[in-house]
Amino acid sequence: MTALPQGDALTPDVLCLGEVLIDFMPAGPARPGVIGAFDPAPGGAPANVAVGLARLGVRSAFMGRTAADGFGRFLAHALTNAGVDVSHLRRVSNTKTPVAFVSLDEEGEREFLFYGEPMAGFSTADLDLDAVAAARLLHSGSIGLIDPAAREASLLAVETARRQGRLVSFDANLRLALWPDRALAERLIRQGIATAGIVKLSDEELEFLTGGADPDSAGRTLWHDGLRLLVVTHGRNGCTFVTADASGHVPGLAATTIDTTGAGDAFVAALLAGILEDTATAFTPERLRAICRFANAAGALTTTAPGAIPSLPDRDAVNRLLAGAA
Repeated sequence: MTALPQGDALTPDVLCLGEVLIDFMPAGPARPGVIGAFDPAPGGAPANVAVGLARLGVRSAFMGRTAADGFGRFLAHALTNAGVDVSHLRRVSNTKTPVAFVSLDEEGEREFLFYGEPMAGFSTADLDLDAVAAARLLHSGSIGLIDPAAREASLLAVETARRQGRLVSFDANLRLALWPDRALAERLIRQGIATAGIVKLSDEELEFLTGGADPDSAGRTLWHDGLRLLVVTHGRNGCTFVTADASGHVPGLAATTIDTTGAGDAFVAALLAGILEDTATAFTPERLRAICRFANAAGALTTTAPGAIPSLPDRDAVNRLLAGAA
């Protein structure tokens, strides 16, 4: 994949709307069922995507809310140092920065223990709709749909972007521990999908929403007229893309996995970067195969180091992995 053409240097290509929080990652090798020391790392899926885009040379901005405490300053500095525009990150004094402890269950899968609701307090007052309208693409996820005030703000931002003819991307990013119940999660994630033109799901999220496992047949039950691309990720086994008239599986790339945190966000960042290179041809099967291979490589590289933001790759690293796998 080539570098993204540069336009107005003051306007981001992608505005990522949503949560930013502290991920407490196991310090040293994690073992299922064993709780030890933790190291703090910046996290939150939309924030991770913003950093992933910046690492790939795409101008990105983050819009959200955090506390004006030490953790909030840590997060703002981390995003700024990664090249993300944080002029729309509000820091408020009457709240606390949410945190998530990441551990492994007995099957070796990640578990998230959240303290504080990641989007609590976010509302339409935190939106800059001019910034939403100016970006070429708006990206958000399901966490912004949990709290009613945050939901109103998120849906207003999406409506604004769509009204301006902008691309809208949505990541299901299912975290059931944050939802009051499964039924509400399903209903509101479906609502998020219904307003987006680009949707990313994992295998687990596809089955949760549809009861099916086949990306093509099950994915099409979520289809609507405004949807241009649905991508279902399969971990190390790559991904499947679905468009209105085509679908295809793109194999994964081999990597020595240490920690899968942030792999899906790296995938989304690379997917969006590829689409923005040429939106006129991005949704053709030929281009989607190349874009998804690039995204698979970005996701694979992120698993080779602990944490999300620290391990998000730049374009050169992704291209080296692709060249080695050719």
